[in-house]
Amino acid sequence: MTASDLILYGIPNCDTVKKARAWLAGQGADVTFHDYKKQGVPAERLDDWIRQVGWEKLVNRQGTTWRKLDDAVKAGVVDAASAKALMLEQASVIKRPVIERGGKVLLVGFNEADAAKALG
Repeated sequence: MTASDLILYGIPNCDTVKKARAWLAGQGADVTFHDYKKQGVPAERLDDWIRQVGWEKLVNRQGTTWRKLDDAVKAGVVDAASAKALMLEQASVIKRPVIERGGKVLLVGFNEADAAKALG
């Protein structure tokens, strides 16, 4: 698989990101890793992701970061603008990984079957 234009966005210590990176490496994919912790969340990409997949899919409501948020903060996430503000402030609330090619979101989250279909 030649996929030098694949970008995987996430944080390095996330188990799902580790699994995705290992699977992609096993497929021979050439992937650029964008680390939210070191490089921040790219605001301009976030706008595109919201347009492509919707803010609801991007906000990880099952994750530890979401569960630790104050109830008032959670209740305030009601639309794309409020979700974007939270995702920029708390990168760990974004469902990981986000994988894109050529500006198109291929996957949000990871499992091998979906990855094989999206990247195959």
